[in-house]
Amino acid sequence: MWPTREEAWKILNEYTQNPHLIAHALAVEAGMKAYARRFGEDEERWAVVGLIHDFEYERYPDLGPGGHPFKGAELMREMGWDETLIRAVAAHAPELTGVTPETLLEKTIYAVDELTGLITAVALVRPSKSLLDVEVSSVRKKWKDKAFAAGVKREDIEKGAALLGIELSEHIGVVLEAMKAIAAELGLAGAAA
Repeated sequence: MWPTREEAWKILNEYTQNPHLIAHALAVEAGMKAYARRFGEDEERWAVVGLIHDFEYERYPDLGPGGHPFKGAELMREMGWDETLIRAVAAHAPELTGVTPETLLEKTIYAVDELTGLITAVALVRPSKSLLDVEVSSVRKKWKDKAFAAGVKREDIEKGAALLGIELSEHIGVVLEAMKAIAAELGLAGAAA
């Protein structure tokens, strides 16, 4: 079974209370939908992968067996969810799961996940705290500062863009525009909200 967006949203909220983790899930969902549109894929199915990819992280934060993302895969199997969805979620963290992104869906979740964190960090250091003021050039400028958002794995973002066959600035632009479209929902619309 492939859950609907509503079912995925319910599960996400059952397992996750932290508003920053919810916002991350929404940001990744937006990026996944944008790429589904671009690639002519099923937007709702791709959105669900983005929305659900970290759903159990708050409860099971230990990375590795027994924790994230293994516990998520176990729970999704118990719910009878489609193995394609479970594998795509596992592919967002290949260094943990050993699941190398192979399909377009898997490559996309891998490419989008880390990038949303960097874009969010760029918005938060702006005086307006708004995504609406962020440009690709702003993200590229902060990209070079390795101390800025040091936890963001820039090499994963670069590798993800390469897997998709998309130049890095274009990739940043796709995800940035998707996030701007839901800036208020992400709490990143600044004074405009």
